[in-house]
Amino acid sequence: MIIVCPKCARKHKVNPDIIKSHTGSGKKISATCRSCSHRFPILLDQVMDTAEATREDHRPVARKICVTLSKGGVGKTTTSVNLCVGLALAGYKVLLVDTDTQGQSSYILGKKPSAGLTELLTKELTPEECIVSARKNLWLLSGGKSLAGVKRIIDRKSFGAEWTLAEALKPLERRFDYIIIDTSPGWDQLIVNVLFYATEVLVPVALEVMPLHGLSEFMKSLGSIQKYRKEIELKYIVPTFLDTRIKGPESLYSQLKRLYPEYVTTPIRYSESLSEAPSFGKSIFEFAPGSNASADYRELVRKVSLNENALA
Repeated sequence: MIIVCPKCARKHKVNPDIIKSHTGSGKKISATCRSCSHRFPILLDQVMDTAEATREDHRPVARKICVTLSKGGVGKTTTSVNLCVGLALAGYKVLLVDTDTQGQSSYILGKKPSAGLTELLTKELTPEECIVSARKNLWLLSGGKSLAGVKRIIDRKSFGAEWTLAEALKPLERRFDYIIIDTSPGWDQLIVNVLFYATEVLVPVALEVMPLHGLSEFMKSLGSIQKYRKEIELKYIVPTFLDTRIKGPESLYSQLKRLYPEYVTTPIRYSESLSEAPSFGKSIFEFAPGSNASADYRELVRKVSLNENALA
């Protein structure tokens, strides 16, 4: 930490732990400049804010992962929320960005934010006013119906429309270890914005015929984005709704593994708990920690974090 003498502008290195030990003591702290012997007060809050900002400047940029597929009903929001909660439980700092007009991430987490992504994109509020704490180590930038208006604003931009989301989220990148972006079904300007911001793509695919067809269509769309943005790549295909009681899903899972062996993760098994948990405002880890689905999402957390001991 650096403290600057207000008289001679001499910079002094100070151990931040020494300053931190006095925070909340109510005592007035002062320092003496070694160069000019000027004695001056130290504003603890200001110094600590500066120290925190300095630490953020040296933090690595967050991993930016979008959870997407143009087909609906494949478990995108369920996967986004449970992946985020799992990473947070593993000790990582996580920001969940909901770009869906349904805003279901807030519902699953039991939150009712007064502001969110819309206010950030329109610059009505600061990032601090838009983000809410959802769990320990987990923050939420909520979606909702108001995003429909934002889509029209983006569509009307004559230049750089595809970078709108990236510009808004850039100041937040060093505050978190992961920025996970939940997306809506379909293909619109906001989805394009997400793909121009994220660097990793996670695709949940329900083990049914139509979602598999949707995956092949999405791969073509992703390829068109990659022509302009080489940084983004498909990293994970997460099979969802694996019902071992019937043969169909098992057969489709085998087909997925054959087509995309390097991307397919451990499937998420069908569980009634997954559909029940949102009505209680809980993740699967909180609602049914001993369920098959909880075990499967733990495995996904380990896969994404590259940490075999996560949530052990």
